[in-house]
Amino acid sequence: MTTQAAPADDQPGTPPRRGRPPKGAGTLTRAAVVEAAISVIDDEGVEGVSMRTVARRLGVDAKSLYNYVDGKDRLLDAVAEHILIGVTFPESTGSLDTDLRAIGRAFRAGALAHPRAGALVLTRQLSSPVGLHPVDRMLSVLRAAGCGPDESVHLLRTLLASVVGTLLREVTAGPTFGEVGAEAAAKRQRELEASGLPSVIEAAPYLARFNHDEEFEYALDLIVTSVARQAEERSRDSSPA
Repeated sequence: MTTQAAPADDQPGTPPRRGRPPKGAGTLTRAAVVEAAISVIDDEGVEGVSMRTVARRLGVDAKSLYNYVDGKDRLLDAVAEHILIGVTFPESTGSLDTDLRAIGRAFRAGALAHPRAGALVLTRQLSSPVGLHPVDRMLSVLRAAGCGPDESVHLLRTLLASVVGTLLREVTAGPTFGEVGAEAAAKRQRELEASGLPSVIEAAPYLARFNHDEEFEYALDLIVTSVARQAEERSRDSSPA
């Protein structure tokens, strides 16, 4: 029997499985496995990911994937890291308000390529320097504004939760949030106006429509304004009298 070993740059740190390599396994790489997992998420959501479903996309036996990722949890970590690596942050301007808005927009731009995988960024605890680099970037902006390490973490989580939550809403927005497109929005408005509920009827033109860009910018403005105000207050309180 022979050992099917992964290429040196694709080793996950676990010993390879022994046995005859399945058809297609010779062309596998860690990057290909991650891309296949993202493809599954794009089509079926995170809940659709398993070693079997990813292997099926690649046309290989599920056991061969263990040469590159040590199970489903490590695969989801790799997907989250892939998303974070794809985010390109602009250079800091020294203005907390400007920098946080730029970070939020950059994160959205990077995440929109695979929005159904965005929640992984909040749910996976990444430990690699590559995966933590964006976190360090955001924390450095908050620290430069005078926020302490503990508060910077709270503000970072709040900012990410708002941005990622808004991105997830872009994918799952239904009648509760409004419709995209004039025809669908008009139909939804008529439904709302027929509800007999005064406040709903009054707000029907606004409840009926949903614009991704407007909603994201509104949420970003709300959270950045709040974070900047709190950082300014903390900095003022800690300054010598």
